[in-house]
Amino acid sequence: MSLFERYLSLWVLLCILAGVGLGHLFPATFGLLATLEVASVNLLVAVLIWAMVYPMMVAVDFASLRDVGRRPRGLVITLTVNWLIKPFTMAALGVLFFKHVFAGFIAPADAAQYIAGLILLGAAPCTAMVFVWSQLTRGDPNYTLVQVSLNDLIMVVAFAPIVGLLLGVTDLVVPWATLLLSVGLYVVIPLAAGALTRALLVRGGGLDAVARFTARVKPFSILGLLATVVLLFGFQGQVILAQPLLIALIAVPLLVQSYGIFALAYAAAWAWRVPHAVAAPCALIGTSNFFELAVAVAIGLFGLDSGAALVTVVGVLVEVPVMLSLVALANRTRARFPAT
Repeated sequence: MSLFERYLSLWVLLCILAGVGLGHLFPATFGLLATLEVASVNLLVAVLIWAMVYPMMVAVDFASLRDVGRRPRGLVITLTVNWLIKPFTMAALGVLFFKHVFAGFIAPADAAQYIAGLILLGAAPCTAMVFVWSQLTRGDPNYTLVQVSLNDLIMVVAFAPIVGLLLGVTDLVVPWATLLLSVGLYVVIPLAAGALTRALLVRGGGLDAVARFTARVKPFSILGLLATVVLLFGFQGQVILAQPLLIALIAVPLLVQSYGIFALAYAAAWAWRVPHAVAAPCALIGTSNFFELAVAVAIGLFGLDSGAALVTVVGVLVEVPVMLSLVALANRTRARFPAT
C-alpha cells in the first residue's frame, strides 16, 4: 500500500476543508457547476467518477470465474454478507439512528436523505481497495480476484433492485429511470470498457501490460476521488458550517455497520474452518464499500448538494482508518485459522 493510499483519509479530510472553504468564498462558481447537467447527470461529476471507476474495472479478470467452484466456502460467506445481510442492516441502522437516536438533532427531511446515502453505501460492495486489504493480510490474490469479479457481475443486476426496494421501504420516492441510468453509466459502461481494455492489453503484452497500465492510470483514480470530494463539500459547505457535528453523527452508523459486518463474516469463516488467506479478504470485502458508485448514484438521484451525497463522501473519510484497523486485527488473529 503506497504512502498516499495509507493516508487517504488525511487527504480526504484536507479536501473536505478545501471544499468547505471554496464553497464559502465562491458560491456563484459552485452554483454554475451545479447547472452542468444532462438527464439528472452532472457532467463534471460524471467525468470524475469515470476517472475513479475505470482503472478499477481494468483490474477485474472475468476469466478467473472459471475457478468459482474451488473452495466455495469463502464465496458463500462473501455473497451472503454482501447481498443478503449488509444492505438491509445498513438501512436498519440508518432508520435507527436518524429516525430515533438522532431525531432531536436532525430534521425529518434531512434524515431521509442521510438514510438514502447509507443505503447506497450498503448496497455497493468494494471493488478496487479489496486488493490492497487482501495484500496487507497476505490473502490469496487469485481467490480475491474471483470474489471481486463475481461481486461485480452480481452488482450489475442486483444493485438497482436492492436500492429501489430499500428506498421504498424507508418511504423515499424511487426515481427508477435515474437509478437505472446511474447503474448503466457507472457500472455497466466502465465494466465493459475495463474488460475490453484488459483483453487488448493481455493480447498485446500479457498480464505485465495490464499491471503497467493500471499503475499509470491509478493516480487519475485518486485525483478523481479527491476532486469529487472538494466539489461535493463546496456545495455542502453552508450546511456543515451551520451543523459542525453533522459529520460525526453520520459516521456513527457507518462505524457500527463496518465493525459489525466484519465480525459477522470473520466469525462465520472461523466457524466454517476457512483458511486465513481466504477468510480475511472474505470478511474485508463485505466490510468495505464501492463508495465511488455510491457517490455517483447519490448525486444522480438526489443532487450535488443533497444529504445523501454528503453521507457517501463521509463514507470515504471513515473507511480507510476503519479498514486499516481491521487489517491489523486480522493479522493478529491469523493463528486462530487453518493455514490451508
